[in-house]
Amino acid sequence: MKSLQNHPIFALALAGAMGIAVVAPLTLAAQQSKPWEQVPIPKLHEFKPQQPKRIVLKNGIVIFLQEDHELPFVSGSVLIPGGARDEDPAKTGLVDLYGQTWRTSGTAKIGGDALDDLLEAKAAHIEASGGADSTSISWDSLKGDSDQVFALAMDLLLHPKFSEEKLQLAQQQVATSIVRRNDDAGEIASRESAKLVYGANSPYARQPELATIGSVTLADLQAWHTRTLGGKLIVGVSGDFDPVAMEAKLRAAFEPLPPVKAAPARHDTFVEAKAGVSFVDKEDVNQSNVEIVGLGTDRHNPDAATLSVMNDILGGGFASRLFQKVRTELGLAYAVGGGYGFTWDHPGLFRVMVRTKSESTVDATKAALTEIEGLTSTPFTETELKRAKDNILNSFLFRYDTKDKVLAERERLEFYGYPADYLETYRAALEKVTVADLTAAAKKYIHTDQLAVLVVGNGPEIKPGLDDLKLGAVKNVDITIPQPAVQPGPAAGERKQ
Repeated sequence: MKSLQNHPIFALALAGAMGIAVVAPLTLAAQQSKPWEQVPIPKLHEFKPQQPKRIVLKNGIVIFLQEDHELPFVSGSVLIPGGARDEDPAKTGLVDLYGQTWRTSGTAKIGGDALDDLLEAKAAHIEASGGADSTSISWDSLKGDSDQVFALAMDLLLHPKFSEEKLQLAQQQVATSIVRRNDDAGEIASRESAKLVYGANSPYARQPELATIGSVTLADLQAWHTRTLGGKLIVGVSGDFDPVAMEAKLRAAFEPLPPVKAAPARHDTFVEAKAGVSFVDKEDVNQSNVEIVGLGTDRHNPDAATLSVMNDILGGGFASRLFQKVRTELGLAYAVGGGYGFTWDHPGLFRVMVRTKSESTVDATKAALTEIEGLTSTPFTETELKRAKDNILNSFLFRYDTKDKVLAERERLEFYGYPADYLETYRAALEKVTVADLTAAAKKYIHTDQLAVLVVGNGPEIKPGLDDLKLGAVKNVDITIPQPAVQPGPAAGERKQ
């Protein structure tokens, strides 16, 4: 039998018994570089997503075809210019009602309920929706059913038959969401903070009310459909199809439509937010939702890539300045993050959100404001720069990892008038951002005297009070839901209570 004296455990025990220090070698090993830090990280592959084929019809409608033969599915969509920001303010909520009623009503050939049953039997879908700047119809099915499902989608696109019963049902559903919109403190904070920047009556911040949705009629829905269908439609189809046959089918469906009408120019006005503190008292919570907001920019801004990197450093994740300081070091928030927003065709929001206990509201808000201001005074480091770049560039792997995602992005670029190679040029711009660029951008865009603070929380529990922020008199925000003179009627078949 092998002697135990030669066993490493025996040697360590003997050394301990004799008082010999065995800590030094262990400490030395612990001080050595972590092995995972030595793993080589290869350079990212060149970013060249498979672009769909672009076809422009004589009438101005644009078609994108994205072949993908991996699975026997075909999906498509039609993006239609015109959304909630284009509504008559007196009928705010019209586009939401339109999106619901359009789909649930069906067509003269097949009603919405029958269409549901048919599609369910085929594991297929046809959906319609309304958004801030567009509406859309989309469909998907197995390859073998794609011709029939496409025909049904085109019938719904070109020949909808809006139903009074389905409109009333949609009004009831939207009314329910309106009367419950103050239940969630986070939703209140997001909604009301946008108003502080854009203005309560702005097309980018206004909200539907019971009176505005109640004024929407079937004639309004039909007029909206007729008006928007004449715009520059963007059609996208992806999946397992023959490109020649698909192009012919789409041409047959869309070439007979009249020439597209140019969208009217927008004349929205935007001004910097007014610094100060606004408060929404919500007594049924024991925490505060804090929003620090200001006016952002859009993606046409040549500094967009630099701002993206700056955002990641400020509030883009666990290693960000906000998270490390406000949450980890100070322990003042259970959620914190945000940055300088940029949207496609109008200024976005600068938004930093803080979620904290009622009693730490003021301290957490002060800490977040200090980190925002610190972008102009605390030097950026090469380590921060590299980490932020890696985070953003690596995210492309997940944001555009399928042909469907690439197609959707290409349609979006077309819709907003960006060049086809925008993603490639944006990625290249990200790689070129330097510490000097970050410093210049922070000085140019970060102005805490142009940021508004909104707090949604339990007033009596916030101690010290919001006055301690020393940002001027606190303005109380009234979120009472206005009641219309006449409530929207019940859906057909419902009994009045």
